[in-house]
Amino acid sequence: MAANGKVTTTNKKVVLRRYVTGYPTAEDMEVVATPGIPLRAPRGSTAAVVVKNLYLSCDPWMRGRMTRHDDGDAVPADDFVLGEALVNYTVGEVVDSTHPEFSAGDLVWGMSAWEEYTLVTKTEGLFKINHPELPLSYYTGVLGMTGLTAYAGLFEVGKPKGGESVFVSAAAGAVGQVVGQLAKIAGCYVVGSAGSDEKVNILKNEMGFDDAFNYKEEKDLNAALRQCLPGGIDIYFDNVGGTTLDAALLHMKVGGRVVICGMISQYNLPEHEGVHNLFCLIPKRIRMEGFAVMDYFHLYARFEKEMAGFIKEGNMSVIEDVVQGIEKAPDALIGLFSGRNVGKQLVAIA
Repeated sequence: MAANGKVTTTNKKVVLRRYVTGYPTAEDMEVVATPGIPLRAPRGSTAAVVVKNLYLSCDPWMRGRMTRHDDGDAVPADDFVLGEALVNYTVGEVVDSTHPEFSAGDLVWGMSAWEEYTLVTKTEGLFKINHPELPLSYYTGVLGMTGLTAYAGLFEVGKPKGGESVFVSAAAGAVGQVVGQLAKIAGCYVVGSAGSDEKVNILKNEMGFDDAFNYKEEKDLNAALRQCLPGGIDIYFDNVGGTTLDAALLHMKVGGRVVICGMISQYNLPEHEGVHNLFCLIPKRIRMEGFAVMDYFHLYARFEKEMAGFIKEGNMSVIEDVVQGIEKAPDALIGLFSGRNVGKQLVAIA
């Protein structure tokens, strides 16, 4: 019997109504209710888990799956299916399970659907929450996928050394805020860019960045980087691509590393902008490398232990932008692409 004695319930979910061109709008998605969905895992399976989702994570990478792609396009995952729930990382509670490693009442996070209840059959991407004493919402961000993205990208790809200079774009976002603070813990000089004066103040006064600037107010990104990082950049953690990546290449030191995590400035453009300063890679011996977080899930246990320690010790500040109710999920996702959110954007399901 499922939780509360119920066997079935109504399930609200966010679905894609049509494939998106340009910036997504509220009309591209809708919230629908499906009655009579089962709350018991199929007894014929030994690896099925029913999860009641408590938090939905809003992440820019979802935008790529909202467009119809031709075969052969370089995309990180399959397109969303029209009329079916969007898919991304969630935090929830197990209500029923036939999997030997999960039991009713377990708190979990992982890849799931944007709906109130999800039947998870690919449980290799489902993780138990080992620090329930910390806010569960942190597992959509700093203790979940975005935190692991920051950790792996910085330490496994960027490989910082004490005393080096690190530049982070979209630094007030879910990944950027963690990257900057981890770089400070590693003994680096850290500069961030963000899209408002409010976010710049947060970076400098709450997250310990050594300097930061509002890229929307800078007429000359080269001048801004030269002022904030007069000695050059050892590591550029790129979350935006475009003109910021182009400018950063000019300021990289010899032997610098460019960590390509995301390119949010390009996601909604009909044609991607070119990068003009790639010639810098040769004389400066720059290494530029893209990465995907799923290649580093084997590090999760180590990451969770270290990050939970940083939070408890007061070495990691966490800023979240939380909206209440699954009905507000489409608008929350859309807001990412105009920089409306401050900190990690997530949806709490009432």
